[in-house]
Amino acid sequence: MSLDPTICPTRALIVDDHPLFCDALALTMRSVCPVIDVQTAASLDDALGIVAAKFAPEIVLLDLNLPDVNGLDGLMRMSQAVGQTPVVVVSSMADDRMIAQALRAGARGFVPKHSQRPVFETALNTIAQGGTYTPDDYVAPADDTAALSAPKRLASLTNQQGRILQLICEGKLNKQIAFDLSIAETTVKAHVTAIMRKLGVQSRTQAVLVAQEASFAAVLPELDDHG
Repeated sequence: MSLDPTICPTRALIVDDHPLFCDALALTMRSVCPVIDVQTAASLDDALGIVAAKFAPEIVLLDLNLPDVNGLDGLMRMSQAVGQTPVVVVSSMADDRMIAQALRAGARGFVPKHSQRPVFETALNTIAQGGTYTPDDYVAPADDTAALSAPKRLASLTNQQGRILQLICEGKLNKQIAFDLSIAETTVKAHVTAIMRKLGVQSRTQAVLVAQEASFAAVLPELDDHG
């Protein structure tokens, strides 16, 4: 059974580097919404190129594990590129913490890759009605540090950790940060580990996301060059 045509998207973009799954998902989308124009891309860069070429998807189905992205970076960049268009993560990495992080990063839904067609129907219906779709067995992590607001998590950083996070936000690597701050690279690595633990994230990209969620400069104390 397909969705009500009045709520079906007419254009969809699928981003996944596994050709067989990509084709299968395109078939699933067309079976749920028969009159749909589906474009596919095997990398984030290809997908962004499709959007730049004036294809305006009404929904994006995005795998997190792409060859040219790291962690949630692809989700963040795609969300920025398509604006208010809902981006749904379709991933095999479907543990509760990953789902929570994807939702915080802007996903309007999370569908595990092993899901059957009725799940996609439910997800599309939920999103069409303005909701956010999560799997039936999803439970938001009770100990999730993200329950704290981004400003509170950032405020827990020391001055040195704050400086390092600012440099991470500028795209600098550990070696460059060590040079800029005149400290050992091993010290930088230890600080990065502590930063991610305090922010409740698992990657540098996610730490940048937390910084973007808050008014970073306003939250952290004024930082001088040393100390």
